Amino acid sequence: MATSGKLALALAMVAAAMGTAVAEEDVKCGMCEEWNQPQQPFQIVGNTYYVGPRGLSAVLLTSEQGHILLDGALPQSAPLIIRNIAALGFRIEDVKLIVNSHAHDDHAGGIGMLQRASGASVAASAAGAQALRAGLVGPDDPLYKANGPDRFPKVAQVSEVADGAILRVGPLAIKAHMTPGHTTGGTTWTWQSCDPRRCLDVVYADSLNPISHDGFRFSGSATMPERVRSFRASIDKVTALKCDVLIAVHPGFSNLMEKHAARTAASNPFIDPEACRAYAANAGQRLNRRLASEASQ
Repeated sequence: MATSGKLALALAMVAAAMGTAVAEEDVKCGMCEEWNQPQQPFQIVGNTYYVGPRGLSAVLLTSEQGHILLDGALPQSAPLIIRNIAALGFRIEDVKLIVNSHAHDDHAGGIGMLQRASGASVAASAAGAQALRAGLVGPDDPLYKANGPDRFPKVAQVSEVADGAILRVGPLAIKAHMTPGHTTGGTTWTWQSCDPRRCLDVVYADSLNPISHDGFRFSGSATMPERVRSFRASIDKVTALKCDVLIAVHPGFSNLMEKHAARTAASNPFIDPEACRAYAANAGQRLNRRLASEASQ
């Protein structure tokens, strides 16, 4: 699709939101350049499309009455996401709702700019909404750095959603599942994506990776509560979800690019009813290794 005047305007709005020097709002990290490599958008199933950069998922759920965008990747990813949406034949202005998995800069950094370009509403968990409004995580986050917290562009207005909430745009409906662990406000989202033959249950799984800055203990300490029970409950919740298609917030955790490369007219590797259980089992193993490491210290 040729770049239209409206697309150019949307990209100009993003550039303006980021300031005269785009780099001023860029998040800088060891993996950022690799994560933000361009990726051609592609259909996953039905009306569900991948529109993010190569290393950070952003997913578009479409309808004739408006679209839903899940996550915004890095601040510097926003123009790429807008171009990918246009390349599929859709408009950023028709995105009516943006939701977030968790409020780290690599998944929430682009949301403020995408909100301004689209005029969409934004929704997240209570803890996630607080972080989005502030443009940084709080001290209860495993990746909080007391000596200089990571920042990302603030989101002006964010609605808070509770566990089990269903959000709608026209005929689209997505459900929030609170899955704390990687962050306090981590949220997994589910929906049905339909084509003329059938409807499939799609899971956009939040990270269940037990990583942190030095000094944080998931098992708890004199100054912080334990997170093990809630983390294991999140893993169990993902295990039990209806799941025909898994999309992880980092595409590598669900082999998304490999599945895309292997797709044929006769076979769609994205459809895998065992994927969520495998994802959760891997998360459980990671958590066990982390807890063993904490116990040995």
